[in-house]
Amino acid sequence: MTMSAALLTDHYELTMVQAALRSGAASRRAVFEVFARRLPGARRYGVVAGTGRVLDALERFRFGEEELAFLRDNRVVDDPTLDFLASYRFSGRVYGYREGECYFPGSPIMTVEGTFAEAVLLETLILSIFNHDCAIATAASRMVHAAGERPLIEMGSRRTHEMAALSAARAAYLAGFAATSNLMAGRVYGLPTTGTAAHAFTLLHDSEEQAFEAQLAALGTGTTLLVDTYDVAQAVRTAVELAGPELGAVRLDSGDLTEAAHEVRAQLDALGAHRTRILVTSDLDEHAIAALAAAPVDGYGVGTSLVTGSGSPTAALVYKLVAREDASGVMRPVAKKSVGKPSRGGRKEAFRELDENGTAVAELVLTSGTAPDGARPLQAELVRDGEIVGRESLADARARHRRAFAELPAVAHQLSRGDVALPTVFD
Repeated sequence: MTMSAALLTDHYELTMVQAALRSGAASRRAVFEVFARRLPGARRYGVVAGTGRVLDALERFRFGEEELAFLRDNRVVDDPTLDFLASYRFSGRVYGYREGECYFPGSPIMTVEGTFAEAVLLETLILSIFNHDCAIATAASRMVHAAGERPLIEMGSRRTHEMAALSAARAAYLAGFAATSNLMAGRVYGLPTTGTAAHAFTLLHDSEEQAFEAQLAALGTGTTLLVDTYDVAQAVRTAVELAGPELGAVRLDSGDLTEAAHEVRAQLDALGAHRTRILVTSDLDEHAIAALAAAPVDGYGVGTSLVTGSGSPTAALVYKLVAREDASGVMRPVAKKSVGKPSRGGRKEAFRELDENGTAVAELVLTSGTAPDGARPLQAELVRDGEIVGRESLADARARHRRAFAELPAVAHQLSRGDVALPTVFD
């Protein structure tokens, strides 16, 4: 049975609906936008991820008997509000940046249009998905760039909540990771999965040689042997003696990875195992990966830093009302003026301005007027009159991110803290 998404929300979303039903404002048309006021970690760009999960969750946003009983028993809302929730179906429109697209402060990555009651109920759900997935995808994109042509494996399941691990694997793959260790991500999202053995497998056996023999017998010579349980040089020697020069790979998980990689590469070549790859793990982030660029490493496994956003576990996205219908039926822009938390009123359209070489030079966010010729539209229709019309494959999103990143100026490639790669220009 598919679980309803309706209670994956904050208490006050429902009490606002109750009060709006009482005042008569619940049915007023409203426009909400998802955007970031800043990019956490002083990063140069953000990556949109989670749109597909938002659309899936929207289909499951239904208040069934169990959800209504919980709200009734706990006196969360009154009976008229329960009646409204019982028949709740989002019937509005949603527009947004496609997954894999890059975004900047002020980019309206999702616009939700409907009645106030319909749209406000979706705030917490939308933000919980986007704030997690965009943070992971942004960190993953930086890691992919640092790795160059070398593949990355997502392996952070043991370092986060079990369901967060699933969505993190999806976001990482979208941003360019080659595979994941998470089997549920393979089943649900069709991601390539991979994995061999941990130190426990070596420690289980009476000797490292016996452990390697068992793994080779079960998985073949193309497997990856973990060589740093005891003595690395001895382990590499044993691995090649048992598997021969066709050994697939060895993995290093501790110590000075740069020095160890050079030593192991030299040893493998001396033993004739020229095609045996070297994979490295051990608390890698984009900076550690970049530092290994000159080392003879063939791939990386990344866990903790990836699933925690490499120091920025949330994308700091907000969901704000930017326009609403007044008592006379006219749509009016609205905006917060809070110190440090301002917003810009009015429904917006977004474009990426490109120079003659196809390099992005600005993010244009317009409430009126026309974008320059050649500016690339960034928003797509995702939901029309309550029906989802904007689904796409993860492969499409993955390809889009490659194009979007390639379009950014060179400053976006820098891993250091600094200003965003593109200015956001408002009309």
